[in-house]
Amino acid sequence: MTAAAQTRPPPGAVVEVAPGLLRTCLPLPGPPSHVNCWLIEDGDGWLLVDTGRGDEPTRALWREIFATGLDGRPVTRVLVTHFHPDHVGLAGWVCAEWGVPLLMPRSEWQRARLLLLEDEANLTAMFVGLQRQAGASAAHLRWMAEAGTPYRSIVTPLPSTFQPIGEGQTLRIGGRPWQVWIGAGHSPEMACLFDPRAGVLISADHILPRISPHIGLQPSEPDADPLGVFLDALTRFRALPGDSLVLPSHGEPFRQLHERIDALLQHHEASLSRLMAGAGDGITAAEGMKHLFLRSFEGRQLSFAMAETLAHLAHLVAAGRLVRHHDADDPWQFRTASDA
Repeated sequence: MTAAAQTRPPPGAVVEVAPGLLRTCLPLPGPPSHVNCWLIEDGDGWLLVDTGRGDEPTRALWREIFATGLDGRPVTRVLVTHFHPDHVGLAGWVCAEWGVPLLMPRSEWQRARLLLLEDEANLTAMFVGLQRQAGASAAHLRWMAEAGTPYRSIVTPLPSTFQPIGEGQTLRIGGRPWQVWIGAGHSPEMACLFDPRAGVLISADHILPRISPHIGLQPSEPDADPLGVFLDALTRFRALPGDSLVLPSHGEPFRQLHERIDALLQHHEASLSRLMAGAGDGITAAEGMKHLFLRSFEGRQLSFAMAETLAHLAHLVAAGRLVRHHDADDPWQFRTASDA
């Protein structure tokens, strides 16, 4: 990997990170500030991995890239790793522009399609209800109700047909075999891609170089254990070579894959230990946040922090270390199993 490949390209620029593999970096309006998209040489064109948000500034950047950054070669296929707007946002538009198919894990495509069809008021009410169970303040609940849940405004309509991809599948891209590895927890069935010949892993949001991906409890699955799913998937990735070149969706490419996996596992174990130590006679997720995070949040970042705290508490419930109690009008209380 060249020095240029280790430096974040400016918006609209394209750099080579490995032979036949390009990176472009698109801005986001809030943390983590950018998303990496990858272009893999695919015959006479490029397979595009992820597309950024479905807004006009991002669309303008893609028009510039298509005109000047791809050596006059077309996009042949679009592969979306998961349903979040910074990854799937312009997939429908790019597919229509080039007349090419969409590749996506089945449950990720289904989740995106459902959210595009869902009534925003109903969706917002679901998220407000979960935050109420977490013990969010009345002021934050009012903010959530007013801000809404904008999915359709930043995700263009998806094609009505797609090509499903899944765990264990091998995709031929430019004559090279890329293995599909699934990293779950952050989303239901996130696609990661590994090229065993070159030792390159496109890790999407599953393995990031500096932060842990957001693992949050979702209102549609209040009894799930997304953190447990994430930790299990993370451990499976230790089967890949430790010196792989890892290309994350946020942050810079890196190596030391196994060391990063170990650091993420240790980070979450330390977070769980702090929550257990703070549980006392019982805590809500709003009270538990101070044991996970060293700073305060507001707006959407507060919603994310609350959902992440709920996911850690849910994992402790699944492990039999905490028990969740709730009355109809009160937030969930999480107490040690011995107290229960």
